[in-house]
Amino acid sequence: MDDADLIARLRRGDDAAFGALVTAHQPAMLRLADAFLPSRALAEEATQEAWIGLLRGLDRFEGRASLKTWLYAILVNRARTIAARERRAVPFDHTNDARAEDPARFAADGSWTQAPVPFTEEIDDRLDDAPLVARLGPALDALPPAQRIVVTLRDIDGLSSDDVCAMLEITPANQRVLLHRARTGLRRSIEASLEGDG
Repeated sequence: MDDADLIARLRRGDDAAFGALVTAHQPAMLRLADAFLPSRALAEEATQEAWIGLLRGLDRFEGRASLKTWLYAILVNRARTIAARERRAVPFDHTNDARAEDPARFAADGSWTQAPVPFTEEIDDRLDDAPLVARLGPALDALPPAQRIVVTLRDIDGLSSDDVCAMLEITPANQRVLLHRARTGLRRSIEASLEGDG
């Protein structure tokens, strides 16, 4: 069902359409809210408020973004409001200037000494590897909040760069830096964990 059809059904009060939308997006929305907020209860509150915001704002939805992007933007706004209320707002900056990669991975001419496998391919190829999947959760939790949010939206939820920038109100350059640092941090954490196991 395309967005226009779904919006029309939602505006008519179609409970089945709303139920399908909730089923499709609730888990990803909770993951995203978890990245902003210090507790699961607050994440659930933000998610519930986002659904209410969607229903109340249906008449104002103009279709300039996809319904999913609009819904996630509502969630981000609700999560930020709750985080501010809880005095735990998460800034979206990238002032941490730690190196993204270990210099030992580069030759003198700047080329890779050992070319990395793109992170998402690494994970996709080993999704059935339970030990690797078990390491991913703690590695994701250890990332700084802004990096965790961006990598969750891009690599777990599959959103485009443009959608993430619009939702989080960040520049494309900031989004690229956060995503690169998050992927690098995840790679390092998982590599260290695997090396520790021998």
